Amino acid sequence: MADKEKEIEEIIDKYLKAGKILSQVRSEAKDRIKVGVSLLEIAEFVENRAVELGADGSAFPCNISRNDEAAHATPRAGEETVFGEDVIKLDLGVHVDGYIADSAITIDLSGKYTELVNASSDALDAAIDTVKNGVTTADIAAAIEDAILAHDLKPVGNLTGHGLAQYIPHAPPSVPNRRVSSGVVLHTGDIIAIEPFATDGAGKVVDGTLTEIFQVVNKKPVRLPAARALLKELAPHRTLPFAKRWLKTPQLDFALMQLEKAGIIHSYPVLKEVAGGMVSQKEHTVIVTEDGCQVTTK
Repeated sequence: MADKEKEIEEIIDKYLKAGKILSQVRSEAKDRIKVGVSLLEIAEFVENRAVELGADGSAFPCNISRNDEAAHATPRAGEETVFGEDVIKLDLGVHVDGYIADSAITIDLSGKYTELVNASSDALDAAIDTVKNGVTTADIAAAIEDAILAHDLKPVGNLTGHGLAQYIPHAPPSVPNRRVSSGVVLHTGDIIAIEPFATDGAGKVVDGTLTEIFQVVNKKPVRLPAARALLKELAPHRTLPFAKRWLKTPQLDFALMQLEKAGIIHSYPVLKEVAGGMVSQKEHTVIVTEDGCQVTTK
């Protein structure tokens, strides 16, 4: 029993270390995001800085989603796009031995969307205030929706928060952002990422045309040399998502296509608000406690 308790304590320490590193990286990155700054420069700063501070790596590529983009946008290799007066969602993840911290903020460089930014922030606060041993994900969802509706905005209904597990950034349970009829009961020690998204659009996202983020979801042998070479390059990432710009394998597009066709990797297209509405997001990772929760990414 003592050994099991020690093991749990060590795992919690890794989650807390990852959260502390992420918090510093998020703060430093936020200070660097300005009109005219390169998206790629920020993404590479986030991913490299986490390792400098003691993380074992990124839990997923740095997401920089702008305006009506809600999630899964990350710069291409060599991309020269710079920030304009955008509404920016900076979503970052770091891991220590596979134990993940996941957090996001919205930065409004236009100065016109304060209400939208406040809506997702207030929703996250309301959700965190709701979490404790015995509550359900439906209770959290109701708190999120009410907080966003109070701003006369809509939650993005088909995006959810999620559980976290070692090397698995999206584990059960899902944490909805709008009311549901039933939910999963949370227990002390559960680790979840809560991430409200608010919009002035229709409240739904759809797949866009760009895809730069992928994840290995299956293991099976492949015959084509390019696909085999890519799988070898991907091995260190295990089941963590990766960015196309991280890879050096020749015939990369062909190899990615073959692995996706074989069901070995999954692609994550940029998600866009269906009506072209602006989107805000705020996210923290929390550990459920008996009478509340501990935010690891404060």
